Amino acid sequence: LSPGRSHTRMYKAFVRGLSDLQAMAAQVHTKARTPVYGKGKTVNRFPVPDDKVPWSVAFPEYKPTYFEDAKLKKASYADPDILNNKAAPALKFNGTDAGELNRVSHEGRYSLDPDGLPLNPRGRTGIRGRGCLGRWGPNHAADPIVTRWKRDPKTGAKVVDPASGRPVLQFVSILRGDVKEWAIPGGMVDCGEEVSATLKREFGEEALDSTMADAAGKAALAAKVEAAFNHGVDLYKGYVDDPRNTDNAWMETVAVNFHDEDGDGLAMFQLHAGDDAIGVCWKDISRDLKLYASHHQFVEKAVQLRGAHW
Repeated sequence: LSPGRSHTRMYKAFVRGLSDLQAMAAQVHTKARTPVYGKGKTVNRFPVPDDKVPWSVAFPEYKPTYFEDAKLKKASYADPDILNNKAAPALKFNGTDAGELNRVSHEGRYSLDPDGLPLNPRGRTGIRGRGCLGRWGPNHAADPIVTRWKRDPKTGAKVVDPASGRPVLQFVSILRGDVKEWAIPGGMVDCGEEVSATLKREFGEEALDSTMADAAGKAALAAKVEAAFNHGVDLYKGYVDDPRNTDNAWMETVAVNFHDEDGDGLAMFQLHAGDDAIGVCWKDISRDLKLYASHHQFVEKAVQLRGAHW
């Protein structure tokens, strides 16, 4: 095949794979039903069998545990407790609040329960309330998957896996301080913020530690990230099977791949753990990777897009 036809064939395969990911994401969530909830692992979820997850299935015995992290009462980013405070201002679910907070789900329109609380579009989780999430309904995040080819330090040639015969892809991975798991350096979308801005900000804060730089250093780093993040490919938009999810609050994300083909751009960044990360590195990608939440599936899509080893 000519290079052009080869690229077209690879892209079509990626699109088919993306459809597979969307279908997979629509399956029954599992991490959102872990037996215990929270950092302290002290809150027990009400057990929900696979066949009782959908709201459309009758489950009269269902009595989910109510839990909200105490710190949400003082957190500036958190919504008011609309369940227990009837004087709290109304929130515009399935829309955008006056303060430009986006409460629209990538999954489509979600239902409200009799108390006016949004219902998780993927079904029951065993926990009622917000848990440790700040927003009722969708909590929007952005995940930048920054990749480069693994190269021989002496020759600069791409490292090829002997078993698959494909080049090895690496991505910037952070070690989360809360759960001690490797993850994509993503984070929450601020009120009124464009997702593109979130992707750049979170990468700078978590992988490059812009939080420790002075004003001039932050400006210089922001300029480099801006230039490097000019071109990205959307890998996924939608629900995330996250252990923080509850019946009334859940994580959604936009995962975007930023790739340095020649190794002279993003690949040259000096990585420093910052913000919520306690470690950061360029990690080799393979099917054996163990990553936080749904990040394994997102990274796999980057592999399929680039025709790399898996």
